[in-house]
This record gives sequence, structure tokens and C-alpha cells, in this order.
Amino acid sequence: MARTGARSSAIMAAGTMVSRVLGFVKTMLLAVAIGASTTTGNVFALANTLPNLIYVLVAAGMFNAVLVPQIIKASKKPDGGADYISRLLSLAVIGLAVITLLVVLCARPIISVMASDWSPEKLDMGTTFALWCFPQIFFYGLYTVVGQILNARGAFGAYMWAPVLNNVVAIASLLVFIALFGTWQTGQHDPSHWTTDKTFWLAGMATIGVAAQAVILFIPLKALKLGLGLKLGWRGIGLGTAARLGSWTLATGVVANLSFLFLAHIATTPEGFQEQFNHPIAGNNMLDQSTMLYQLPHGVIGLSIATVLFNQMSRHADNNDDASLVQTLSQGLRISSVATIFCAVALVVFAGPVGMLFGGGSPAQGAVVGQVISVIALGGPFLTIAFMMGRAFYAHEDAKTPLVNQAISAVLVIVLGFLVGRIQPQYIVFCLAGLYAGQNILATLLFHRGLKKWLGDYDLANIVKTHLRVSISAIFAGVFGYIALRLMGGGSFEGFAWHSQITAFITVIVGGLVMGVVYLGALRMFRVRELDGILRPVLARFGR
Repeated sequence: MARTGARSSAIMAAGTMVSRVLGFVKTMLLAVAIGASTTTGNVFALANTLPNLIYVLVAAGMFNAVLVPQIIKASKKPDGGADYISRLLSLAVIGLAVITLLVVLCARPIISVMASDWSPEKLDMGTTFALWCFPQIFFYGLYTVVGQILNARGAFGAYMWAPVLNNVVAIASLLVFIALFGTWQTGQHDPSHWTTDKTFWLAGMATIGVAAQAVILFIPLKALKLGLGLKLGWRGIGLGTAARLGSWTLATGVVANLSFLFLAHIATTPEGFQEQFNHPIAGNNMLDQSTMLYQLPHGVIGLSIATVLFNQMSRHADNNDDASLVQTLSQGLRISSVATIFCAVALVVFAGPVGMLFGGGSPAQGAVVGQVISVIALGGPFLTIAFMMGRAFYAHEDAKTPLVNQAISAVLVIVLGFLVGRIQPQYIVFCLAGLYAGQNILATLLFHRGLKKWLGDYDLANIVKTHLRVSISAIFAGVFGYIALRLMGGGSFEGFAWHSQITAFITVIVGGLVMGVVYLGALRMFRVRELDGILRPVLARFGR
């Protein structure tokens, strides 16, 4: 990867890391405020997750995969693409506004369809949350469109740093919520005692945070001095190519996220049986928490690298330079594995204390969260691999192959998800976590087949060798991490690791440092050169 690409990846990874750390703090505070396996926790998780799922369903695929290649092409025009970008942005804003309005008007039916076996009281609470949260759809779309314009112009940092503001707003509002109304253990936060003030500080401020994340991007956009403005004429400016490619990408997004929406619906089933158990059972909120955790290395490292490499692969594809495209793809897959595989092993080893952090301070809830994490974490490395492989096809303006692969995966997931919904409710979320991991593995195999057909040998031998070396190093380090965990009382609820969220945090930090040091030594021993691809830009920034 070129020096500028590595530097851009480092800037993006730093912003994403800060955002993710603050996101963890937000999730921990949310668990303290309303609980991890409580009714309010599950109801709010559904209402606050749906806006992102719906946005991804209707628009995200087109925005993420289509805009960058088209904007890069438009930037070669005499006006630097200003006219094209203005019209594209205007169209996106109008379309997002219409979609958001329709979804808000259908809030009650959407909640009713997504919730499985919920009582009318829970549906009422979910609808109230949805009316406050669904406007996030507009701001998610605005954030993506403006961010992709910045990315296409080489201004990568702002897009990854903007979510920091969102998390700061959310953390502040949750602290106010806890101060005013108490925690899930000290306050009365069940549906029968819920108030409008609680709704504002929980759901209303969540939407304000997403809005702030989008609006702040207009500052670096203005700094580009593109001369953008509102333009409503869309004929004859080259949007036809984007629309044709977008139709495939949109179809891919619909197929993929219909399956995810179906799984989200199945994940709400345990909440309908919560009262029948005298101990916490995994519900949709715990699945959301575990999904956030296992996606961390992808979001911090994999996505940052892939975003920069997507621009490079788009240029190589535009120049019909398959050799350079293969080199870029191979390098990205190998470098990202250094982080994603280690994090997957670390999540499995420290699943217990990590679950304690997000279980609202309850060892019983924390243990269940940890069990879900240990299942879903196995698919983490494959998430980044499949994502980066898919970007190679989009760079080549081939959106058909990702659609076919996604359709195959979605059909299998829906069939298996339907079967999962018929098992005992306390086991449903664990099986869904396994489906998430399995779907990433299947996507990797399908994209591998497509790459072999298109490019032939895409440096597979080097990619596999690097992944094997990294995997052995991570497992070796995981043994030492497990020993550290046992020494800190991780094997019993009476142990130090389970006393509180603070002791769980200390256990994760100390054990993680032990595992990290051993891992670095093992990587050096096995001569994994890709380590330098991650460390070099980071060390350079510290040096400056």
C-alpha cells in the first residue's frame, strides 16, 4: 500500500478507534441505564437499530459502492465534478426525505411486524421509541453521501471522525438520564412506569446525535470549495451509469438486509417469553451488543483499509490494470488479517469479562452476553475478507456478482433462521450468532469463487500463508491470555474479574496487554511482514 494510502488508513483507523471506544462507553452506560436483558432494553434496541437497518436496506448499498467510482470519474471534468456532485447531493437529500417520512408514518406497522409475540404494552413502547428514532434514516443517508464525496476527493479523516460527536452526545444524554431517573437496578424503567421525559433523553437524544454526525461533515465539504449548490435537473449529466450500476447494488442491499431484518425479527422472540424464566436469557439487545463488538476490528482496521483501497482499485479497474488491482487487494487482505484474527481470538478468550462490561453490572447478564460474543466472534475475520473482496467487484463496476452471492447466502440464512425460530427461546440468539458467523464464511467462499473466475490467481498462496501465520500467532497468544484471565479470577463469579464493571475492565486491559505482547513476539518469530503495514503509519504519527 502506498505511503499516502497507509497514512489515510491510519487517520481513518484512529478516528474509528476513538469512535468505537466511545461507542463502547455509550453501550455500557445504556446497559447501566436500562439493562441488557430487560424489556425496556430489548424494546429500545429494536427501535434504535431499525433506522440503520432500513437505511441500509433501501439506500446504503447504492451510496457506498456506486458513488465513489462515479465521483472519481466526474472529478476529471473541467469543473472538478461540481455540477455532477451538486445534482447527486440534491437528489439524495430529496429521496432520503421522502423515504424517511414514509417510514415514520408506518412506525406502528413496522414495529408490529418486527416484534415477535410482544404484548400490546411493549408494542406501544416500541412505537413511541420508533417515532423518535426513525428520523435517523435521513441523517444516516446524509452522512453517507457527504462522507463518500469527501472520500472520493481524498479527504478521508472527517468521515471516520464524525461519529465521535454522535457518541459524545449519546454519552452525555445517558449520564443525564441516569442522574435524573436512576439505573435499571434503582429506577422503575419498565413500560408501565415509562415517561415522556425518559423517552426524550433516551430516544430523542439518540437521533440528535446521529443528526450532529451528519451535519458536521458540511464543514470539511465546504472547505473543498467545490461550489456546490441545490440543482434539480438530472438529465444528461451521466447519472444513467450510476443508476444502472445502482440497480444491481440496490438489489444486493435489499436481498442482504431482508435476511438481516428477518433475523432481527427472530431475535425478538425471546423477549416474548422473558417472564417465564427466573434468569436472564439472550434477547435482541444482547445480539446487537455482540454484533457491535465482533465488528470492531472490521470497523477500525478492515473498513479503514478497504475504503482507501477501494479508491485505488477503482483507478486500477478504470485503467484495465488487473495486475495492480490484484496486488492492492492481496495487500489489503493480508494487512487487515493481523488485526482481525487477533481480535477474534481475544474476544473468545475474554468473552466473560467483556460481557460483564456490557451486562449492566450483573454477572448473570454478563455471562450470557459473553456466551453470545464467543459464538459470533468466530466470523469476524471473514467479515473483513468478504467485504474487501466485494469491493474489488464494485471497483470493476461489476455489481451483479455480489448480488448473486448475496442471494445465495440470504436464501440459506432465511431457511436456517426460520428453523432457529422454532427452537427453545433461550437458545435462539446463540444460534443466530452462529448464523452471522457462518454467513461471513460462506460469503468469503462465494467471492473466492468469483475472483478465481475473473482474475485467476489473485495471489491466493501468499494470502493463505499470511492468514495461517497470523492465526497460529493469535492462538499462541490466546493461551497466555487465558492463563492471565484465570489468574485474575475469570473462572468463577466470585473471582476478581466478575466483581464489577471496573474489575472486568481491569481484567480485559491487563489480560489484553499480556496477550498483545505475546502476539507481537509471535508475529516477529513467524516473520509476518504485514505487521509493519499497520504499525508504520501509527508509529510515524507518534514520531511526529
